[in-house]
Amino acid sequence: MTCIVFQKQTKYTATRRLLLKSKLLKAATSMLAAEIEQNKREREDALNERVPPLNLSGLSAKELQELCKELHRKIDIVDEACYDLEMKVAKNEKEIQSLTQKIWEMKGTKQRTKLKKVKKSHDAKLDALTEFKMSAKSDFKANLKTVKKEDEKKEEVTDWRKNVEAMSGMEGRKKLFDAGQ
Repeated sequence: MTCIVFQKQTKYTATRRLLLKSKLLKAATSMLAAEIEQNKREREDALNERVPPLNLSGLSAKELQELCKELHRKIDIVDEACYDLEMKVAKNEKEIQSLTQKIWEMKGTKQRTKLKKVKKSHDAKLDALTEFKMSAKSDFKANLKTVKKEDEKKEEVTDWRKNVEAMSGMEGRKKLFDAGQ
């Protein structure tokens, strides 16, 4: 004999939920502050690696001017690269916008009609389904018959010499007369 024991789920009171919520918020804020501090340290380390500290002591005015000119040249190069990137981004945005416009135009030509919900009884639905099945079968058979008739007509017209010989004389006129009726 097996005995199944169901444990009752405890519901937290409003004060308990508020206490847990406040503890979660405190933990999240402390984690966020630690993450911000870590990001600052990583940024400073990366800048110290890439950019050496400037040693301006002991430089003459002419050397300081040369240093400024060099820095301005580097800034101009970075600005040109930034401008080139902005132009590429603008061009791609225009292209994307034109493509989305074409997509909307293509969707607009093929708008689907909205179907209306019709309330029918179960008997009416079954009758409609059976009528559809019956009409589909009969239409399919009718299409097959028309295809066969068209194939036969094509075969008669293909060889014109036989038709001319068959229609010559009185027999040909009799055939034309019978075909007309």
